[in-house]
Amino acid sequence: MVQPTQRQLFLSHVAQTSNAPLMLNMARAEGAYIYDTDGKQHLDLISGISVSNIGHCHPKVVEAVQQQAANFMYLMVNGEFIHSPQVQFATAIAEAMPAPLDNVYFVNSGAEATDGAMKLAKRYTGRSEIVYFNKSYHGSTHAALSIMGDEYFKNAYRPLLPDTRALDYGVMDQLDQITERTAAVFMETVQGEAGVVAPSKYYIQALRARCTEVGALLILDEIQVGFGRTGTMFAFEQYGVVPDVVLLAKALGGGMPIGAFVASAEVMGVFKDQPVLGHINTFGGHPVCCAAGLAGMKVLQEGSYINDVKAKETLFHELLVHPSIIELRSKGLLMALELESFEFNKKVIDTCIENGVITDWFLFSSNCLRIAPPLIITEEQIRFACKVILQALDEHTA
Repeated sequence: MVQPTQRQLFLSHVAQTSNAPLMLNMARAEGAYIYDTDGKQHLDLISGISVSNIGHCHPKVVEAVQQQAANFMYLMVNGEFIHSPQVQFATAIAEAMPAPLDNVYFVNSGAEATDGAMKLAKRYTGRSEIVYFNKSYHGSTHAALSIMGDEYFKNAYRPLLPDTRALDYGVMDQLDQITERTAAVFMETVQGEAGVVAPSKYYIQALRARCTEVGALLILDEIQVGFGRTGTMFAFEQYGVVPDVVLLAKALGGGMPIGAFVASAEVMGVFKDQPVLGHINTFGGHPVCCAAGLAGMKVLQEGSYINDVKAKETLFHELLVHPSIIELRSKGLLMALELESFEFNKKVIDTCIENGVITDWFLFSSNCLRIAPPLIITEEQIRFACKVILQALDEHTA
């Protein structure tokens, strides 16, 4: 009897979410590279969608995982047992945040962080309305989908949560729609899936002021842009504002699955009663994930990777010059290379992958090619990536 191939088993038993999966059969990953089962080397230009900020299998993260797994892999995590990985990681996150953000609730993903923060805002304010922005992405669970700013991806799952309101990102004259009915405003500090759209400093400060005025919580989503991707540990540091809640995930775990929402002790304290256990989960703050995340955070803080982001961003801009490029938008090492159409972009992406550079497109801006490499990427690797992209553009330009 002929045994099925790995590819056949993948197609038969692993749920796919599109009719055209990439089908790259990967064997291992190290640094900025992923290696397939044929031994081919691929430069990872998307970092698992901004997960692998310090690259794949960083030795310090691997060591932390191995040590913690040998100690204990699981203990109850709902703020009852004291275990060192969770305590140390929460402390490190709190110390990296401005006052009064000193309480960390660990979950398993960015979408779960969104869900938890929605509950927190409603419970703390006693209000029900959630304001979000068009072309925003905060995850794909049912609650997070309710504040996704794109009708194509959410329409099939209605009815969603009631009492939500969408505003246009960066439009000043809509801020008065945030009122005394509003529990919270959820905002990506930099919109990722919209194709890297950053607000003005004036706008985000006005938004902060409006939320304070009406008593709504400002909840900034740093899931994709946190942990150094924009050139500071957290992107909101560049805008002179302090949110009421911060959402974290992706790079938070150094490659392991973990998310978190961070608030003040006062705000987070509402989960303690009426009802008791106001938010619980089984695996959030998993000891091995916390150990990995802490190790990865120390790598970022002790190295020069964050300080080097601006120079690497500049190099991409210097090299990626081509008649087919409409615009290269960036905030640090999160970049969107805007092209004429999705069809053209997809051809370029496929050619890049064939030639050893993994890239992708954006959910709400499918004509844009995603560039979000590990922060450890070198000048030599940047030059190689840009050469491959430019060659692909040449190949598909009429």
